[in-house]
Amino acid sequence: MATFTSTAARAALVCALLLGLVAACGDGSQGASAAPTLKLGLLLDFSEGSTEKARDREQAFNLAVKHVNAAGGVLGRPIETVTRDSTRDPVVAVEEARRMIEEDGIHVLVGPNTSANSLPVAEQVAGPAGIPVISPSASSPLLTDAADNDFYFRAALSDIAQGPVLAQVTRDRGFTNVGVVYLDDFWGRGIYESFAAAWTGALRAVSVPPGQTTFLSELRETANGGAAALVVLTFEAEAEVIVREAVESGLYERFILGGALKSPTLGAAVGGALAGAYGTAGAAAPESAALAEWDAAFVAEYGKPPEYAYVRETYDATIALALAAQAAGSVDGTAIRDQLRSIGSGPGTTIAPTAAGVAEALRILDEGGAVDYEGAATAMDWDGNGDLRSGHIGVWRFTQDGRIEDLHTVRFDY
Repeated sequence: MATFTSTAARAALVCALLLGLVAACGDGSQGASAAPTLKLGLLLDFSEGSTEKARDREQAFNLAVKHVNAAGGVLGRPIETVTRDSTRDPVVAVEEARRMIEEDGIHVLVGPNTSANSLPVAEQVAGPAGIPVISPSASSPLLTDAADNDFYFRAALSDIAQGPVLAQVTRDRGFTNVGVVYLDDFWGRGIYESFAAAWTGALRAVSVPPGQTTFLSELRETANGGAAALVVLTFEAEAEVIVREAVESGLYERFILGGALKSPTLGAAVGGALAGAYGTAGAAAPESAALAEWDAAFVAEYGKPPEYAYVRETYDATIALALAAQAAGSVDGTAIRDQLRSIGSGPGTTIAPTAAGVAEALRILDEGGAVDYEGAATAMDWDGNGDLRSGHIGVWRFTQDGRIEDLHTVRFDY
């Protein structure tokens, strides 16, 4: 062992140790206390028949990210994003969610948009990995009991709320005997069961598998009991064929539509066959100054208002995850999850869904305060299952020229 006896030698040793310490720590500006960057994932179905809906929601996601980053980001750093296509296939959705977590390193996830994709993503991927998930549009009542380790939340009402409104709209149109075609998947079964439980007239219902391309035999079966109208509870790709075959075969002329069919492209595709048809879908709260400001911000960014349902909900999901991370002071999934209910229901300063509101919320949380985020669609007040405690279902119809006309909303409270 070497022995240092001189003052100069001892000084050299101290200097060397200090230099090594500086090298290990950097120049001080990138020290160990530097905050990590929050990485948000967006997982939506961009496949044919859903592309435009997904683009509308993606724009809302991007607007939320812009508002957060313009205010300094989360934990003082701009948030980063990753977007992937879930398709309509639950197997693909699980694979893409796993890639986002394991390869892209996301901390939180907005999506999936469908109930059929949400269940396996929540139970097989996000829950076990401890990644908070907020779907902007998955509405099946069956998701309430998902085995997700309390990491799955929704920014849309369960179809426990939509089914009764859809049944009332059908009665209000004067129908007492209807046929029903519903998609045989996690979402379709949920919305059908909710509708059927609230329906008081005659009904003949048939389920159809995802991806089926012709429906004449099923349509004939639903019409056998003298049905005066057809309730369609499928996605747009199936509905386009169902409506066309129903009209061309002379089986139906009048239709009632579920929330997945609030789409101007569907009206155009069937050539006026849906003129005057009514439907329901999740909706924002009645007009307010904050909502008008949000709408104006969306138009300023993209040149036109949203055309599809669950766009504002996508914005709300993104903002809620960002604020929960700020409140947690961490990008750890469990820490973020544990803050979601408090930033959505207070107590704290009420926060509007605007750029100024987001900036105020981030400042208050950074200073150790509390906030109550009032979303662009509805209050983000979650129960123990991650379901919204209240919200609104909108009633709408296709006009004679194929536009969608929003008529009124019905409030729902658990």
